[in-house]
Formats: sequence, structure tokens, C-alpha cells
Amino acid sequence: MDIPAQDLAAIETRIANWLIGPARRSCTPAEIVDGLVERLVAAGIALWRVRIAQQVANPLIGAWGILWTRSGGAEFYTVPRSVLQTNAFYGSPFEHVIKSRTRFRSSLERLERGRDHEVLFELAAAGSTDYLALPVEYGDGSVQASAFTTDRPGGFRDWEAALIERLMPAMAAALEPAAMRHSTASLLEVYLGAGPASRVAGGAFQRGAMTEIDAAVVITDLRGYTDLSERLAPDALLQLLGTYFEMVVESVRSEGGDVLKFIGDGVLSLFPAEGHGRQEACARAVRSVTGAFAQSNNPDLRFVAAVHVGPVVYGNIGSLDRLDFTVVGPTVNYASRLEAAAKMLGKSAICSQDVARSLPADRIGDLGQHMLKGFSDPQTLFELKIAS
Repeated sequence: MDIPAQDLAAIETRIANWLIGPARRSCTPAEIVDGLVERLVAAGIALWRVRIAQQVANPLIGAWGILWTRSGGAEFYTVPRSVLQTNAFYGSPFEHVIKSRTRFRSSLERLERGRDHEVLFELAAAGSTDYLALPVEYGDGSVQASAFTTDRPGGFRDWEAALIERLMPAMAAALEPAAMRHSTASLLEVYLGAGPASRVAGGAFQRGAMTEIDAAVVITDLRGYTDLSERLAPDALLQLLGTYFEMVVESVRSEGGDVLKFIGDGVLSLFPAEGHGRQEACARAVRSVTGAFAQSNNPDLRFVAAVHVGPVVYGNIGSLDRLDFTVVGPTVNYASRLEAAAKMLGKSAICSQDVARSLPADRIGDLGQHMLKGFSDPQTLFELKIAS
């Protein structure tokens, strides 16, 4: 069924005005896709599935996107960077769209093995009959990809495909600011951690913009790094370091902590007590240490961990043109001394007396009193029993 040209023009205008107006100003990427699909379906287009993909400059993920399905609505997803280096991307309609900046359309009712990409067969097997991929071009010159499918026998009508294609500039205008906001937040989180990222995004980016909070501090450090660097080839050493960092970061994040720093082969992590209390902050910190050790089954991956709790100064320090979001103060210094003591005592994980008070008696072992660098009085130390 065709729509009179006058009515079709009115539909296009309404949708475009929504995209470049309310959607651009205040909608999330998922809300933009959901709203666009809702309006296209109301115009009589039998959409079955819509995907908008966004490549990003992020060391952990290669892309993120929104997938809308008739049964599930719009959902956010991420794509690991490694996927963009496989046949799932090479030769795909999305690769064609991004590299050529032109549309790609294929009837899914007449596919041929050896000619058509596997993704088209998967869509056809799920019930789709027509596939339309279009470039979404941003103002900075980058090209993202979109795909629209229908399950109507015979596929899209020509006016439907043409309408969707004509709406792409307005779609790009709506998506670009929303995508940039999301990508900026994602990149900040990769480098700063979730807590610091939200603070910086909220305006805490002035030098000296710092606050004191109560938190459990965890410092982990690889044992025998000098020996490893002499014994292993550079690529093997980097792979080992990557595995070690992944174990620690995954465990910290799983317990709601923030990884603030990679210092050589050391990791500085923070578990704020605000909203949880000091006891819960200590419990989460210790669980993260236990989780990291539980993942280690490589004899070369021997590391120590130290946990302390107390007030820390949290925020930006640095020069006029170079800032660092970190934590400083006596609590951090004490945790560093504990980490050195763990190596000296041959223990895998130790904690301060303040942390020990927050833990069950069967999770700690009294190590007695020991002198720590920078302290005139001996300090009571405790071993963390990390075995499950």
C-alpha cells in the first residue's frame, strides 16, 4: 500500500523534527532508537529488527549499539574490540556501509551461499525477509552503521526504504550528541574508574577540587617482577601483566570498588565507605582480594595484597595543564607500608588492625607487632586468610 506524497512528506517532517528537536536535546541512544521505530511503525512500516552500531575509541570495547526487536524493544549492547577483527565484521554489510558510506540492501528471501554474508542467513532463519543497512554520518566525519529489517513477505516497499534513508541525516543529528556523551562517560570510566568518572563528569575537574572520604584502600603488587622481566620475552611479560591486571580489576569491580592507578606492576584500588559504612567497605575490599587470588593458577603470577581503611583525600592534583584523579593521605601511605611488609614477611595478603576489627575472627591471623617504615612505634599486623 502506497501513501500519498503529501501524507508521506508530512510523516517525514514530523519524524525529522522530533529527531533534531526533543530527541537530540534530551534522549538517550536507546530512547532515540525506540522513538524512531515507534514513529515508523505508526506510519505502517512493519519493522522487525533495528540495529544502530557505534564504533568507539575505547581500549576495552570496539563498539556499542542499540538493538531493537519487536518482542523486546530497545536494548543496549557492547562489542569487544576483538570481534571487529573477525569474519563477523569483515565482509559484513556493516563493513560495507562504514567503508563505502553507501547503503546496502538485500532481499533475505533469495540468499546464496558463497555470495551473501553469514549474518544475512542468520536473520533470514529468524524470520526476516528484507535487510537495509545505511550509513549514519556524524559531523566529525565518522561513519556509524544502522540496519533495518522487516518480516513482511516481499520485504520493504520502495517508499518505506526511501523514507528510512531520507531520515538518516536527522537520525545522525539526534544520535551524535547522545553518542558522544555516552562515549565520553565510558572512556572516563575506563581510565578513572566508575566513581571518579562520575565525579569528573559532574564537574570535579578543577585542580585542588578534592574531598575527604572514608574508604578501604587495597594495594596489590606482583612478586618477583625483576626476575620475570629478565626471564620472559617482552611479549610474554606483557601478556602475564595483562592477565594479572585483569584478575585484580575484575575482582575489584565485582565488589563495587574503583581501580584508581596502575603503578608499574602495582594496582591501587578504593572502596568508599559512604553509603555502606566502614565495615562493609572493608568486607568488599577483602572479598576482592580473595577473588583475585582465586583466579590465579599460574605459578609466575604471585602477588601480594594489603588492605587498610581510613580517611583519604580524593580528587584532582597536578600542575596547571596536567591533572591526575587519585587518592592521597596517611591511609594510602600506610597501605603502601603494609604491602612492603607483606613481601618482607612472606605473606600473600595482610591488613591493618583497623581492617581486622571489621572482619570475622576466622578470616584473620595475628602476625604480632612489626616496625613499618616511617613509624616510630611497632604496628600490629594481621594476615588475611584468603583461602575459600
